This record gives sequence, C-alpha cells and structure tokens, in this order.
Amino acid sequence: MRFSVLASGSTGNAIYVETDEHAFLVDVGLSGKKMEQLFAKIDRDMKNLSGILVTHEHSDHIKGLGVVARKYNLPIYANEKTWKAMEGQIGNIPLDQRFQFEMEQVQTFGSLDIESFAVSHDAADPMFYCFHENGRKLVIITDTGYVSDRMKGIIRGADSFVFESNHDINMLQMGKYPWSIKRRILSDVGHVSNEDAAIAISEVVDEKPTHVYLSHLSKENNMKELARMTVKQTLQSYGIMEGEFLHLHDTDAEEPTNLVTV
Repeated sequence: MRFSVLASGSTGNAIYVETDEHAFLVDVGLSGKKMEQLFAKIDRDMKNLSGILVTHEHSDHIKGLGVVARKYNLPIYANEKTWKAMEGQIGNIPLDQRFQFEMEQVQTFGSLDIESFAVSHDAADPMFYCFHENGRKLVIITDTGYVSDRMKGIIRGADSFVFESNHDINMLQMGKYPWSIKRRILSDVGHVSNEDAAIAISEVVDEKPTHVYLSHLSKENNMKELARMTVKQTLQSYGIMEGEFLHLHDTDAEEPTNLVTV
C-alpha cells in the first residue's frame, strides 16, 4: 500500500492511496486542472483510479469532485447524508457512479479493506477512513474538533497517520478572524489544534516505526515549523521522542508528498 498527500490545508484537500490492484482518491478539494498537475508530480494518472472516497461536503474537500468524476467516469463513495448535502455543489452525477459508503462500514477491494469512522465536525455526516492491507494500516483523520475515545480505538496502532494539526491556539486567538469563526474552529465540531493533535497522537501510536503527516494546517493560523515544533515538544512531555520510532512529516497546500509505502 502506497500513498501521497496531494494537497492539505484550508484551501483544498486530496489524498491518493493505492495498492497493486486498486487506487483511490480521498476527497477532491481542488480544481480538476490542479488535480491533474498534482497527479503528474507523483507520476500517476487519474484515469487509473478505482474511485473517489468523500469525507464530507465542505468545499475544500469536494471543489473538483464533480468535474473529475465525470471526466474520468469514476465511482464516488459517500454516505447518504453527505450525498444529500453535496446536491447542488457537484453537478449531475450519473446513477451508475453513485455509491453508498455508510458510517462505520468496511468495504473490500481485492486485498484492501477500507473502514469508515465518524468524526466531530460541523458537516452533515462527516467520516474518515482507515486503510488495511496485508497487516499494514493507514489512517486519515482531519476535520474533527476533538479525537474521542471511540476514534482513538479505531485508529490506534496505524503504521502511518495523516493527522490534523490545524492551528496554533495563540495565533488563532490573536488573529484577524471574527470571534464567531474563532469560536467555531475551537469548538468540538471545529478543528484540532497542534497541541491537541500531539496529545491524541501520543495515545494512539504503538512503539513501532510510525509515520505521522501533520495535515490540514490553517493558512492564517499556523505554520509548518510551528506545528512540527509544538507536536514534537508535546510528544516529548508524554515520553515520546520524535525520531526514535515516531517520525513527523509536513504536508503542503500546493505540493504533494512523495509517494511512499505504508
């Protein structure tokens, strides 16, 4: 199993996951043209995708969904409430491209099992995914106001995590956003801060080689260096030294990460 975080941030999100048999895109939060450019950078072609998995209906996750799905005739997988919430945003999708993937289900594609799980976010029915193949596990979890014990139980022990580290609390509180938006981000249905991400990570990693990709960083209220430093220092306070078995990685809103094996 291999993956690349094609783009991650408040301006658009998309993650590519492949096995030898299948290839999936999680969210299409950028234009079709930009998606093609990102795929070219990892030497892949969208025509070879098996389908698109949708997490929720916010525009930074579905901006290019309809265009890409129609152009490449791709199946779209989403739960019922998300399908309803996307109506009017993604244009007409033929019935033979519309598939249900409900909350807390596992769907199997060859050697790949994809498990969906609920998160806490202000969308219709937001959910993210664990990918399982040959004893290896990749977790994608962003867009959640907090990481519940139930979520921790589902994601625990992954070999690789794409983990939300959205904002620095001080930057957010001192920043230019109106209080209503600040309150929404800080709420239980908003986004996870750098510090809270680190605390959650400390509770779900096993002592084995583990890679954590800090993702969905706010353009206005975070910086890569700050996110990594805060997560690293907070993990140290819990007795986890970055570089021993746990390795932190940056993601970017414009550039994909290298295609790596889980």
